[in-house]
Amino acid sequence: MIPFSILDLSPITQGSNASQALHNSRRLAQEAEASGYKRFWLAEHHGMKGIASAATSIVISHVAAGTKTIRVGSGGIMLPNHSPLVIAEQFGTLAALYPGRIDLGLGRAPGTDMRTASALRRNMEASANNFPNDVVELQALLGPTRDGQDLIAVPGADSNVPIWLLGSSHFSAHLAGMLGLPFAFASHFAPDMLLSALEIYRERFEPSQYLDQPHAMVGIMGVAADTDAEANHLFTSMQQSFAALRRNARGQFPPPVDSMDGLWSESEKIFVDHAMTYAVVGGPETVKTKLDSFLAQTEADELIVSMPIYDMDARLKSVRLFAGAQQELAKAA
Repeated sequence: MIPFSILDLSPITQGSNASQALHNSRRLAQEAEASGYKRFWLAEHHGMKGIASAATSIVISHVAAGTKTIRVGSGGIMLPNHSPLVIAEQFGTLAALYPGRIDLGLGRAPGTDMRTASALRRNMEASANNFPNDVVELQALLGPTRDGQDLIAVPGADSNVPIWLLGSSHFSAHLAGMLGLPFAFASHFAPDMLLSALEIYRERFEPSQYLDQPHAMVGIMGVAADTDAEANHLFTSMQQSFAALRRNARGQFPPPVDSMDGLWSESEKIFVDHAMTYAVVGGPETVKTKLDSFLAQTEADELIVSMPIYDMDARLKSVRLFAGAQQELAKAA
């Protein structure tokens, strides 16, 4: 069976704070490690009252320090917000602290609103357009030093931190294929181009020093509980959050509700339902059936699950139930 991993945004729940959110991320990673997950990735978002993972490399260190074997990384670092040298130094430091356990997933979106993005970036337009060159520069900074090399990342050089390209469109699929890098598609919130992006990536893949053949990861939103009804109830937190995002009302992550009636407009419901096309929500049998179908459809090499659940105990249980579903699918394979 393919490896399962976790994508976390360190959600700040209503009535809580960033300190508790970061503690929860470490606890979630510990549960994922105990349950056999391969990776625990954290995402860079800025200016959002419900997300505590803005300083992503610091949160990665916090999580890695609390675990022993699971790989920890970024899903992803939004490279246009940073200079390649700064990211090479940060992830070179992480690799020195936690050898053999650090991943570097890269995206080219801002991960925030445009005003915040302009405060983060050196040059808004040039930064986004320069993404392919920045990726190549970052590869060089993390790779072996060369004779006459003027710019050296210390730490960073010779760390060979694995780089992944992340995307929700065809752009990164083309680039990942051309550079021979692993590719992760953000189908947990952007379903439209999933299958075509995977096809492009696999068709355009060029073997490299990093990979002999294409390696694709796909993402889902996932909520597992004892019953379908309970899982659907827990999932209303994510539905509320995405509906609020649609109206640009970015607050803390809300508790679940008995019904979404009156909490979203018809257009918001359509938006959220479409974004969650590939969400896997349900009791153990429902989760196993949906996972089996999705993995067969995508022929993915890895699966990464984001678990948007308000209650921490319910999140931890969902982690265990997804691990159980993976084991059941492996037995049936």
